[in-house]
Amino acid sequence: MSAIHHAAATGFAAKSATYDSGRPDYPAAVAGWLTDDIGLRPGKLVLDLGAGTGKFTGRLVETGAEVIAVEPVEAMRARLAAAHPTVTARAGTAEAIPLADGFLDAVVCAQAFHWFSTAAALAEIRRVLKPGGRLGLIWNVRDERVAWVAELTAIMTPYEGDAPRYHTGRWRELFPADGFGPLHERSFPHGATGPAERVIVDRVMSVSFIASLPPDEQARVAEAVRAVIARSPDLSSRAEVTFPYETAAFVTETIAA
Repeated sequence: MSAIHHAAATGFAAKSATYDSGRPDYPAAVAGWLTDDIGLRPGKLVLDLGAGTGKFTGRLVETGAEVIAVEPVEAMRARLAAAHPTVTARAGTAEAIPLADGFLDAVVCAQAFHWFSTAAALAEIRRVLKPGGRLGLIWNVRDERVAWVAELTAIMTPYEGDAPRYHTGRWRELFPADGFGPLHERSFPHGATGPAERVIVDRVMSVSFIASLPPDEQARVAEAVRAVIARSPDLSSRAEVTFPYETAAFVTETIAA
């Protein structure tokens, strides 16, 4: 789809600050994935596609590679540019990447690929990659084996609608994809630690289809989330809590069609 999904366009524009504060960083082990699996190092050129507020951009910068970021939502792109002034931030979408053919060594989509998992987007990604270029996909996935995390999911699910989601697995249906090799997967345990209001409440309120709700409905969701915190012995009355995640990372390489 060439247009931005309404939940992303509305929710992320309205809650870019909440997204920035509530979304977790990524585990230290991701550094090895970027260098070993994606092949990033000084002299390489990588695109952060669907870069949002730049939550993953810093990880790319740390590899020494040159980083370009493409993000369609202006409010998020402005935050990215402010946080990472050395990174070139451009408007664009996965179906219309503003770069020349064969320009990039790698494309990385962090917490984003499910929004544009179409054959058209993959063809566009392949267009801007060099032969043998690599596509990396990475998500922080809530660990719903923990009871209170499962409760949060139950609060959010009724609002999901038609918003694309990682957990449905529909994005996987594109693979194996024309012009790409096998999809290789790794996973890393992770956790976001901080005040419950930031790592739990802000995290839930930053979800696109929650952030795009009317204010009174958002308030009801926030109240329900705070009720989960209040009744959980692992969370209530604690200065800091840890939100558990599993970080799922995937890589595939361009091949001759």
